Amino acid sequence: MNVVQDGRERAGEIDFIELLVVLFKEWLLVVKVASLVFALGLVYVFYVPSRYEAKLFTIPPTQNDIAQLNYGRGGSAELPLISVGDVYSSYVRNLNSESMRMEFFNDVYFPSLAEKQKTSLRSDLYRQFFAALSILQGGKDQSDRYLITASSSSPEEAAKWVKQYTQMAGDRAKREVLKNIYSDALVKADNLEKQIRREQESARRERDDRIARLTEALVIARSVGLVKPPIISAELTAQMNGSLTYMRGSDALEAEIANLKKRSSDDPFISNLRQREAEVSFYRSLRIDPALIEVYQQDGDLIVPDRPVSPKSLLVLLIALCLGLAAGACLALARHGWVRRTVVSK
Repeated sequence: MNVVQDGRERAGEIDFIELLVVLFKEWLLVVKVASLVFALGLVYVFYVPSRYEAKLFTIPPTQNDIAQLNYGRGGSAELPLISVGDVYSSYVRNLNSESMRMEFFNDVYFPSLAEKQKTSLRSDLYRQFFAALSILQGGKDQSDRYLITASSSSPEEAAKWVKQYTQMAGDRAKREVLKNIYSDALVKADNLEKQIRREQESARRERDDRIARLTEALVIARSVGLVKPPIISAELTAQMNGSLTYMRGSDALEAEIANLKKRSSDDPFISNLRQREAEVSFYRSLRIDPALIEVYQQDGDLIVPDRPVSPKSLLVLLIALCLGLAAGACLALARHGWVRRTVVSK
């Protein structure tokens, strides 16, 4: 037994009981080291700026939110209806776009920095901003739900940033959707105007053709000396617009030819022309108030955070205490081992 114990002593080993005894004897050293590390933890907690995090959830708008976008679309208009998915996808695309982040960085984030911070490299500042703002998509069951998170040393500023970023993305999406709506409306108006011009040209040619037919019938009527139409049956009267047009008599034919030549416009004789002109005017003047549409819904309230997310004071102090105790114990054991080896060597 003594041989084994001597061998352990030569190897510098100690058992658990001896460990407790050593720590008890060196408790003052352990406490000093632990206090020092704990104090460093306190310094870290008090001097590292607190970071507050504000969160906001968005979901697709309702059909009522986009009702104004479908004014003049669908049915006989030959313009497809705008769906909730079309509008929300535009919002999500802008929400995640790099151009949106750059716009927010230049217009909101950078101007809010202190003058000393603005002297840093812009690329470094942008990386800090990129880390301070995040957009996350919901899970499989909530794929259309997005979480926008902003962190700052000020809780009010974090809440302001997340709200501004969400609104700016919404405004960009509105402009994009309305631009497409107006583009569709102008194309529709152009197509209607082309259709109107074709029908006007067709009416003018039909009038010229009518004059030519009546002129030929007038020549025949004059050659046979038919001035007034004869008294004939109703069945024969119905055929006077064909090869028997001359039977209407030269007086009636001359009057109609003169009337057709004096006609300044064929518009009154084109079917549904005024309706199409009204449609052209509607599509060319189409304007939608952006305030009447929404491209997303805010899911829940935006609450100003009252507790910082970092540093986690309690956790930091607990870790500092544990590290301090561990470091103190290690120093105590190292000191005990050194003293024992010194005694043994003597």
